[in-house]
Amino acid sequence: MEEKKPAAKTTAAKKDKYIYARGARKTSVAQVRLYKSGKGEITVNGKKIGEYFPTEVEQTVIMAPLKLTNHDKNIDLDIKTSGGGMNSQAEACRHGIARALEILDKELRPSLKAEGYLTRDPRVKERKKPGLRRARRAPQWSKR
Repeated sequence: MEEKKPAAKTTAAKKDKYIYARGARKTSVAQVRLYKSGKGEITVNGKKIGEYFPTEVEQTVIMAPLKLTNHDKNIDLDIKTSGGGMNSQAEACRHGIARALEILDKELRPSLKAEGYLTRDPRVKERKKPGLRRARRAPQWSKR
């Protein structure tokens, strides 16, 4: 006869602990996990926010939706980001945080939308065309 093993903890209990959202800008992607009960700690790719984004400008960009909605002290964030540059990653994180806050509380949507935090910035570098130096830069024209 087979022995019955104790039931493993279900992943449903873990899933209720956080809210997941994805943010993007250019070629950068940010996967955001928002933990409802926390102390305001933010980790990006396993590091504290100050270690990963050393400049004050990038930290301000990430904290903007949290400060707007007064959630900067009572939630924790775990962010995984990749692609693009540091500024692009910071804005992708901001987009993901805003989406997660919207899932947390639907009443925050008008204020986040008014600031433009829910809109993905779709601008991407245009591809180079054949016969041109860059996307639109033609070779220098000579009259003779």
